[in-house]
Amino acid sequence: MGMTMTQKILAAHAGLDKVEAGQLIEANLDLVLGNDVTAPVAIGEMKKMNVDCVFCKDKIALVPDHFTPNKDIKSAELYKCVKDFAEENEITNYFETGRVGIEHALLPEKGLVVAGDVVIGADSHTCTYGALGAFSTGVGSTDMAAGMATGQAWFKVPSAIKFNLTGKPAKWVSGKDIILHIIGMIGVDGALYRSMEFMGDGVQYLSMDDRFAMTNMAIEAGGKNGIFIVDDLTREYMKEHSTKEFTEYSPDEDAVYDEEYTIDLSELKPTVAFPHLPENTKTIDNVGDVKIDQVVIGSCTNGRIEDMRIAAEIMRGKKVADDVRCIVFPGTQAIYLEAIEKGYITDMVLAGAAISTPTCGPCLGGHMGILAAGERAVSTTNRNFVGRMGHTESEVYLASPAVAAASAITGKISSPSEVCGGEK
Repeated sequence: MGMTMTQKILAAHAGLDKVEAGQLIEANLDLVLGNDVTAPVAIGEMKKMNVDCVFCKDKIALVPDHFTPNKDIKSAELYKCVKDFAEENEITNYFETGRVGIEHALLPEKGLVVAGDVVIGADSHTCTYGALGAFSTGVGSTDMAAGMATGQAWFKVPSAIKFNLTGKPAKWVSGKDIILHIIGMIGVDGALYRSMEFMGDGVQYLSMDDRFAMTNMAIEAGGKNGIFIVDDLTREYMKEHSTKEFTEYSPDEDAVYDEEYTIDLSELKPTVAFPHLPENTKTIDNVGDVKIDQVVIGSCTNGRIEDMRIAAEIMRGKKVADDVRCIVFPGTQAIYLEAIEKGYITDMVLAGAAISTPTCGPCLGGHMGILAAGERAVSTTNRNFVGRMGHTESEVYLASPAVAAASAITGKISSPSEVCGGEK
Protein backbone atom coordinates (compact mmCIF):
# COMPACT_ATOMS: atom_id res chain seq x y z
CA MET A 1 0.00 0.00 0.00
CA GLY A 2 1.17 3.50 -0.82
CA MET A 3 1.59 6.52 1.43
CA THR A 4 -0.21 9.86 1.71
CA MET A 5 1.59 13.20 1.55
CA THR A 6 1.78 13.42 5.32
CA GLN A 7 3.03 9.85 5.69
CA LYS A 8 5.80 10.44 3.14
CA ILE A 9 7.03 13.55 4.99
CA LEU A 10 7.01 11.77 8.34
CA ALA A 11 8.80 8.73 6.92
CA ALA A 12 11.56 10.93 5.49
CA HIS A 13 12.05 12.74 8.80
CA ALA A 14 12.09 9.47 10.73
CA GLY A 15 14.71 8.00 8.41
CA LEU A 16 12.32 5.25 7.28
CA ASP A 17 11.42 4.00 3.82
CA LYS A 18 7.80 3.54 4.77
CA VAL A 19 5.37 4.26 7.59
CA GLU A 20 1.79 3.18 8.20
CA ALA A 21 -1.16 4.74 9.99
CA GLY A 22 -0.96 4.09 13.72
CA GLN A 23 2.80 3.55 13.73
CA LEU A 24 4.81 5.32 16.44
CA ILE A 25 7.85 7.16 15.12
CA GLU A 26 10.48 9.63 16.26
CA ALA A 27 10.97 12.36 13.68
CA ASN A 28 13.51 15.14 13.25
CA LEU A 29 12.09 18.66 13.41
CA ASP A 30 12.71 21.57 11.07
CA LEU A 31 11.07 24.19 13.31
CA VAL A 32 9.69 24.48 16.85
CA LEU A 33 7.25 27.33 17.57
CA GLY A 34 6.04 28.94 20.78
CA ASN A 35 4.21 32.11 21.77
CA ASP A 36 3.91 34.27 24.86
CA VAL A 37 1.27 31.97 26.41
CA THR A 38 2.70 28.55 25.65
CA ALA A 39 6.46 29.14 25.49
CA PRO A 40 6.88 30.10 29.18
CA VAL A 41 5.49 26.70 30.20
CA ALA A 42 7.85 24.98 27.76
CA ILE A 43 10.79 27.01 29.04
CA GLY A 44 9.98 25.92 32.58
CA GLU A 45 9.80 22.27 31.54
CA MET A 46 13.03 22.50 29.59
CA LYS A 47 14.81 23.83 32.68
CA LYS A 48 13.65 20.71 34.57
CA MET A 49 15.47 18.58 31.98
CA ASN A 50 18.78 20.15 32.99
CA VAL A 51 19.47 20.95 29.34
CA ASP A 52 22.07 23.66 28.87
CA CYS A 53 20.87 25.01 25.53
CA VAL A 54 18.43 24.52 22.64
CA PHE A 55 19.21 21.99 19.92
CA CYS A 56 19.51 24.69 17.24
CA LYS A 57 19.04 28.43 17.72
CA ASP A 58 18.00 28.81 14.07
CA LYS A 59 15.18 26.23 14.22
CA ILE A 60 13.15 27.76 17.04
CA ALA A 61 10.65 30.58 16.58
CA LEU A 62 9.35 32.59 19.54
CA VAL A 63 6.45 34.85 18.61
CA PRO A 64 4.82 36.83 21.46
CA ASP A 65 1.44 37.55 19.87
CA HIS A 66 -1.40 36.47 22.18
CA PHE A 67 -1.54 39.08 24.93
CA THR A 68 0.67 41.61 23.19
CA PRO A 69 1.09 44.50 23.32
CA ASN A 70 1.13 43.47 26.96
CA LYS A 71 -2.32 43.96 28.43
CA ASP A 72 -1.41 43.64 32.11
CA ILE A 73 1.40 42.78 34.53
CA LYS A 74 0.96 39.02 34.14
CA SER A 75 1.23 39.20 30.38
CA ALA A 76 4.28 41.44 30.71
CA GLU A 77 5.94 38.82 32.91
CA LEU A 78 5.20 36.07 30.40
CA TYR A 79 6.61 38.25 27.66
CA LYS A 80 9.78 38.89 29.65
CA CYS A 81 10.22 35.16 30.24
CA VAL A 82 10.21 34.53 26.50
CA LYS A 83 12.44 37.50 25.77
CA ASP A 84 15.03 36.51 28.38
CA PHE A 85 15.09 32.92 27.09
CA ALA A 86 15.55 34.14 23.53
CA GLU A 87 18.48 36.33 24.57
CA GLU A 88 20.12 33.60 26.66
CA ASN A 89 19.92 31.09 23.80
CA GLU A 90 20.58 33.60 21.01
CA ILE A 91 17.36 32.55 19.28
CA THR A 92 17.50 33.81 15.70
CA ASN A 93 13.75 33.99 15.14
CA TYR A 94 12.53 35.95 18.13
CA PHE A 95 10.14 38.73 17.17
CA GLU A 96 9.86 41.81 19.35
CA THR A 97 6.74 44.02 19.46
CA GLY A 98 6.85 46.31 16.42
CA ARG A 99 8.41 43.53 14.36
CA VAL A 100 6.08 40.76 15.45
CA GLY A 101 2.97 39.45 13.74
CA ILE A 102 0.34 36.83 14.43
CA GLU A 103 2.51 33.70 14.44
CA HIS A 104 0.75 31.70 11.74
CA ALA A 105 0.76 34.63 9.33
CA LEU A 106 4.32 35.65 10.26
CA LEU A 107 6.24 32.40 9.85
CA PRO A 108 5.30 31.74 6.19
CA GLU A 109 5.88 35.42 5.40
CA LYS A 110 9.38 35.19 6.89
CA GLY A 111 10.13 32.05 4.90
CA LEU A 112 10.67 29.91 7.99
CA VAL A 113 8.49 27.05 6.69
CA VAL A 114 8.60 25.39 3.27
CA ALA A 115 7.25 22.27 1.59
CA GLY A 116 8.41 19.00 3.10
CA ASP A 117 9.20 20.46 6.53
CA VAL A 118 8.10 18.96 9.84
CA VAL A 119 6.98 21.70 12.22
CA ILE A 120 5.55 21.54 15.73
CA GLY A 121 4.16 24.47 17.62
CA ALA A 122 2.65 24.93 21.06
CA ASP A 123 -0.47 26.35 19.47
CA SER A 124 -3.26 24.31 17.93
CA HIS A 125 -3.36 26.34 14.71
CA THR A 126 0.20 25.41 13.80
CA CYS A 127 -1.50 23.20 11.19
CA THR A 128 -1.66 26.39 9.04
CA TYR A 129 1.65 25.65 7.30
CA GLY A 130 0.21 22.64 5.52
CA ALA A 131 -0.86 25.16 2.87
CA LEU A 132 2.80 25.09 1.79
CA GLY A 133 2.96 21.30 1.59
CA ALA A 134 4.57 20.91 5.03
CA PHE A 135 3.56 18.66 7.90
CA SER A 136 2.78 21.01 10.76
CA THR A 137 0.78 20.33 13.88
CA GLY A 138 0.02 21.74 17.30
CA VAL A 139 1.48 20.14 20.42
CA GLY A 140 1.50 20.74 24.16
CA SER A 141 4.10 22.89 25.85
CA THR A 142 5.93 19.83 27.25
CA ASP A 143 6.32 18.47 23.71
CA MET A 144 7.59 21.87 22.68
CA ALA A 145 10.15 21.71 25.48
CA ALA A 146 11.37 18.30 24.30
CA GLY A 147 11.51 19.59 20.73
CA MET A 148 13.60 22.63 21.71
CA ALA A 149 15.97 20.43 23.68
CA THR A 150 16.38 17.51 21.25
CA GLY A 151 15.15 18.61 17.83
CA GLN A 152 12.88 15.56 17.74
CA ALA A 153 9.30 14.61 18.53
CA TRP A 154 7.25 11.43 18.82
CA PHE A 155 4.26 11.01 16.50
CA LYS A 156 1.61 8.44 15.86
CA VAL A 157 1.38 8.37 12.09
CA PRO A 158 -2.10 9.61 11.15
CA SER A 159 -4.49 8.08 8.67
CA ALA A 160 -5.99 10.51 6.17
CA ILE A 161 -9.07 11.93 4.50
CA LYS A 162 -8.84 13.00 0.86
CA PHE A 163 -10.67 16.14 -0.26
CA ASN A 164 -10.88 16.38 -4.04
CA LEU A 165 -11.71 20.00 -4.87
CA THR A 166 -13.28 20.71 -8.28
CA GLY A 167 -14.76 23.76 -9.97
CA LYS A 168 -14.19 27.50 -9.51
CA PRO A 169 -15.61 29.35 -6.48
CA ALA A 170 -18.08 32.20 -7.00
CA LYS A 171 -17.00 35.80 -6.38
CA TRP A 172 -17.63 36.04 -2.65
CA VAL A 173 -16.66 32.45 -1.79
CA SER A 174 -13.23 32.17 -0.15
CA GLY A 175 -11.12 29.56 1.58
CA LYS A 176 -12.91 30.42 4.82
CA ASP A 177 -16.27 29.50 3.30
CA ILE A 178 -14.85 26.25 1.92
CA ILE A 179 -13.42 25.07 5.23
CA LEU A 180 -16.58 26.08 7.12
CA HIS A 181 -18.56 24.06 4.59
CA ILE A 182 -16.28 21.06 5.15
CA ILE A 183 -16.47 21.33 8.95
CA GLY A 184 -20.23 21.67 8.74
CA MET A 185 -20.28 18.53 6.58
CA ILE A 186 -18.00 16.23 8.63
CA GLY A 187 -18.31 17.78 12.12
CA VAL A 188 -15.78 19.06 14.64
CA ASP A 189 -14.48 15.54 15.24
CA GLY A 190 -14.90 14.33 11.68
CA ALA A 191 -11.15 14.26 11.03
CA LEU A 192 -10.05 13.30 14.53
CA TYR A 193 -6.28 12.67 14.53
CA ARG A 194 -6.31 12.36 10.76
CA SER A 195 -4.57 14.26 8.01
CA MET A 196 -6.87 16.38 5.85
CA GLU A 197 -5.30 16.29 2.38
CA PHE A 198 -6.52 18.77 -0.25
CA MET A 199 -6.02 18.25 -3.98
CA GLY A 200 -7.89 18.34 -7.27
CA ASP A 201 -8.40 20.71 -10.22
CA GLY A 202 -10.19 23.25 -8.03
CA VAL A 203 -7.01 24.00 -6.05
CA GLN A 204 -5.74 26.16 -8.92
CA TYR A 205 -8.47 28.71 -8.15
CA LEU A 206 -7.45 29.08 -4.52
CA SER A 207 -4.96 31.77 -3.54
CA MET A 208 -2.30 31.05 -0.95
CA ASP A 209 -4.32 33.12 1.50
CA ASP A 210 -7.32 30.86 0.81
CA ARG A 211 -5.21 27.78 1.45
CA PHE A 212 -3.72 29.17 4.68
CA ALA A 213 -7.25 29.83 5.97
CA MET A 214 -8.29 26.26 5.17
CA THR A 215 -5.35 24.45 6.72
CA ASN A 216 -5.51 26.82 9.70
CA MET A 217 -8.92 25.40 10.57
CA ALA A 218 -8.10 21.73 10.06
CA ILE A 219 -7.91 21.48 13.84
CA GLU A 220 -11.53 22.67 14.06
CA ALA A 221 -12.48 19.40 12.39
CA GLY A 222 -10.28 17.51 14.84
CA GLY A 223 -7.54 17.03 12.24
CA LYS A 224 -3.95 16.23 13.11
CA ASN A 225 -2.95 18.42 10.20
CA GLY A 226 -4.16 19.85 6.93
CA ILE A 227 -2.01 19.78 3.81
CA PHE A 228 -2.26 20.95 0.19
CA ILE A 229 -0.54 19.39 -2.74
CA VAL A 230 2.30 21.64 -4.00
CA ASP A 231 1.67 23.46 -7.28
CA ASP A 232 3.13 26.42 -9.20
CA LEU A 233 1.48 28.94 -6.89
CA THR A 234 3.05 27.27 -3.85
CA ARG A 235 6.46 27.25 -5.49
CA GLU A 236 6.13 30.92 -6.44
CA TYR A 237 5.22 31.85 -2.85
CA MET A 238 8.11 29.91 -1.34
CA LYS A 239 10.64 31.31 -3.80
CA GLU A 240 9.43 34.85 -3.03
CA HIS A 241 9.55 34.46 0.75
CA SER A 242 12.22 31.88 1.55
CA THR A 243 15.78 30.89 0.75
CA LYS A 244 15.32 27.40 2.18
CA GLU A 245 15.44 24.31 0.00
CA PHE A 246 12.12 22.54 -0.18
CA THR A 247 10.97 19.02 -0.99
CA GLU A 248 7.66 18.25 -2.65
CA TYR A 249 5.67 15.17 -1.71
CA SER A 250 2.68 13.80 -3.62
CA PRO A 251 0.49 10.93 -2.50
CA ASP A 252 1.07 7.53 -4.06
CA GLU A 253 -1.57 6.39 -6.52
CA ASP A 254 -2.43 3.58 -4.13
CA ALA A 255 -2.33 5.73 -0.99
CA VAL A 256 -4.90 4.60 1.55
CA TYR A 257 -7.53 7.11 2.68
CA ASP A 258 -10.15 6.45 5.35
CA GLU A 259 -12.63 8.57 3.41
CA GLU A 260 -12.74 10.57 0.19
CA TYR A 261 -14.91 13.61 -0.55
CA THR A 262 -15.41 15.47 -3.82
CA ILE A 263 -16.46 19.08 -3.35
CA ASP A 264 -17.60 21.22 -6.29
CA LEU A 265 -16.45 24.70 -5.27
CA SER A 266 -18.76 26.34 -7.83
CA GLU A 267 -21.77 25.14 -5.82
CA LEU A 268 -20.70 26.69 -2.52
CA LYS A 269 -22.14 29.87 -1.01
CA PRO A 270 -20.78 32.21 1.66
CA THR A 271 -21.09 30.26 4.89
CA VAL A 272 -21.48 31.28 8.54
CA ALA A 273 -20.84 29.15 11.64
CA PHE A 274 -23.45 29.90 14.29
CA PRO A 275 -22.80 29.55 18.04
CA HIS A 276 -21.30 27.61 19.65
CA LEU A 277 -19.40 25.28 17.34
CA PRO A 278 -17.65 25.70 13.97
CA GLU A 279 -19.78 22.81 12.63
CA ASN A 280 -23.03 24.71 13.20
CA THR A 281 -23.01 26.18 9.70
CA LYS A 282 -25.59 27.90 7.54
CA THR A 283 -25.27 29.37 4.06
CA ILE A 284 -25.75 33.12 3.85
CA ASP A 285 -29.21 32.73 2.32
CA ASN A 286 -30.38 30.86 5.41
CA VAL A 287 -28.99 32.96 8.27
CA GLY A 288 -32.15 34.96 8.91
CA ASP A 289 -32.17 38.32 10.69
CA VAL A 290 -29.26 38.32 13.18
CA LYS A 291 -28.43 41.73 14.62
CA ILE A 292 -24.81 42.19 15.74
CA ASP A 293 -22.79 44.44 18.06
CA GLN A 294 -19.22 43.82 16.89
CA VAL A 295 -17.24 42.77 13.83
CA VAL A 296 -13.67 41.46 14.00
CA ILE A 297 -11.63 41.18 10.79
CA GLY A 298 -8.21 39.59 11.24
CA SER A 299 -6.55 36.72 13.15
CA CYS A 300 -4.26 33.87 12.06
CA THR A 301 -7.12 32.66 9.86
CA ASN A 302 -8.06 35.82 7.99
CA GLY A 303 -5.61 38.63 8.71
CA ARG A 304 -3.71 38.44 5.42
CA ILE A 305 -3.47 41.05 2.67
CA GLU A 306 -6.21 39.49 0.54
CA ASP A 307 -8.52 39.65 3.55
CA MET A 308 -7.71 43.33 4.02
CA ARG A 309 -8.34 43.96 0.32
CA ILE A 310 -11.73 42.25 0.31
CA ALA A 311 -12.90 44.02 3.47
CA ALA A 312 -11.76 47.40 2.13
CA GLU A 313 -13.43 46.78 -1.22
CA ILE A 314 -16.77 46.19 0.49
CA MET A 315 -16.44 49.03 3.02
CA ARG A 316 -15.09 51.65 0.60
CA GLY A 317 -17.34 54.71 0.50
CA LYS A 318 -19.72 53.29 3.09
CA LYS A 319 -20.16 53.61 6.85
CA VAL A 320 -20.12 51.07 9.64
CA ALA A 321 -23.56 50.88 11.23
CA ASP A 322 -23.99 53.37 14.08
CA ASP A 323 -24.51 50.67 16.72
CA VAL A 324 -21.68 48.38 15.56
CA ARG A 325 -17.97 48.49 16.42
CA CYS A 326 -15.66 47.09 13.75
CA ILE A 327 -12.08 46.15 14.69
CA VAL A 328 -9.48 45.20 12.07
CA PHE A 329 -6.26 43.32 12.89
CA PRO A 330 -3.74 42.96 10.06
CA GLY A 331 -1.81 39.71 10.53
CA THR A 332 1.71 41.15 10.40
CA GLN A 333 3.49 44.47 10.23
CA ALA A 334 4.27 43.84 6.56
CA ILE A 335 0.59 43.21 5.83
CA TYR A 336 -0.31 46.33 7.83
CA LEU A 337 2.14 48.43 5.79
CA GLU A 338 0.99 47.04 2.46
CA ALA A 339 -2.63 47.69 3.45
CA ILE A 340 -1.67 51.31 4.21
CA GLU A 341 0.20 51.72 0.94
CA LYS A 342 -2.69 50.32 -1.09
CA GLY A 343 -5.26 52.48 0.68
CA TYR A 344 -7.12 49.62 2.37
CA ILE A 345 -6.56 51.02 5.85
CA THR A 346 -7.75 54.47 4.75
CA ASP A 347 -10.92 52.96 3.28
CA MET A 348 -11.70 51.08 6.47
CA VAL A 349 -10.89 53.95 8.81
CA LEU A 350 -13.07 56.32 6.80
CA ALA A 351 -15.84 53.74 7.05
CA GLY A 352 -15.54 53.81 10.84
CA ALA A 353 -13.34 50.80 11.61
CA ALA A 354 -10.70 50.75 14.35
CA ILE A 355 -7.32 49.39 13.24
CA SER A 356 -5.08 47.47 15.63
CA THR A 357 -1.49 46.30 15.67
CA PRO A 358 -1.20 42.56 14.96
CA THR A 359 -2.38 40.52 17.95
CA CYS A 360 -4.38 37.40 18.81
CA GLY A 361 -6.16 39.32 21.58
CA PRO A 362 -9.81 39.33 20.47
CA CYS A 363 -9.79 35.81 19.04
CA LEU A 364 -9.17 34.12 22.39
CA GLY A 365 -11.06 36.65 24.46
CA GLY A 366 -7.84 38.08 25.83
CA HIS A 367 -8.10 41.79 25.05
CA MET A 368 -8.82 44.30 22.29
CA GLY A 369 -12.45 43.39 21.70
CA ILE A 370 -14.07 41.54 24.62
CA LEU A 371 -17.81 40.86 24.39
CA ALA A 372 -20.30 41.61 27.15
CA ALA A 373 -23.25 39.40 28.10
CA GLY A 374 -25.85 39.31 25.35
CA GLU A 375 -23.57 40.76 22.66
CA ARG A 376 -23.09 39.19 19.26
CA ALA A 377 -20.01 39.35 17.06
CA VAL A 378 -19.29 38.36 13.49
CA SER A 379 -15.66 37.33 13.43
CA THR A 380 -13.18 36.06 10.85
CA THR A 381 -11.45 34.07 13.59
CA ASN A 382 -11.57 30.27 13.93
CA ARG A 383 -13.50 29.36 17.08
CA ASN A 384 -16.88 30.29 18.45
CA PHE A 385 -17.05 28.21 21.63
CA VAL A 386 -19.02 29.39 24.66
CA GLY A 387 -17.18 32.37 26.13
CA ARG A 388 -14.50 32.30 23.43
CA MET A 389 -14.46 36.08 22.91
CA GLY A 390 -15.77 37.24 26.26
CA HIS A 391 -18.82 36.62 28.43
CA THR A 392 -20.30 33.13 28.39
CA GLU A 393 -23.61 34.67 27.39
CA SER A 394 -22.13 36.34 24.31
CA GLU A 395 -22.29 34.84 20.82
CA VAL A 396 -19.68 34.52 18.06
CA TYR A 397 -20.55 33.91 14.41
CA LEU A 398 -17.63 32.80 12.24
CA ALA A 399 -17.50 34.15 8.71
CA SER A 400 -15.27 35.29 5.87
CA PRO A 401 -13.88 38.84 5.63
CA ALA A 402 -16.44 39.56 2.90
CA VAL A 403 -19.40 38.59 5.07
CA ALA A 404 -17.88 40.30 8.11
CA ALA A 405 -17.34 43.59 6.25
CA ALA A 406 -20.84 43.53 4.77
CA SER A 407 -22.29 42.80 8.21
CA ALA A 408 -20.42 45.75 9.71
CA ILE A 409 -22.14 48.03 7.20
CA THR A 410 -25.68 46.68 7.65
CA GLY A 411 -25.54 45.95 11.38
CA LYS A 412 -26.70 42.36 10.86
CA ILE A 413 -25.25 39.21 9.32
CA SER A 414 -25.35 39.98 5.62
CA SER A 415 -24.21 38.81 2.23
CA PRO A 416 -21.65 41.03 0.46
CA SER A 417 -24.12 41.26 -2.40
CA GLU A 418 -26.46 43.21 -0.11
CA VAL A 419 -24.02 46.11 0.00
CA CYS A 420 -22.14 45.59 -3.27
CA GLY A 421 -24.80 44.19 -5.58
CA GLY A 422 -24.64 41.02 -7.63
CA GLU A 423 -25.70 37.48 -6.90
CA LYS A 424 -25.79 36.16 -3.36
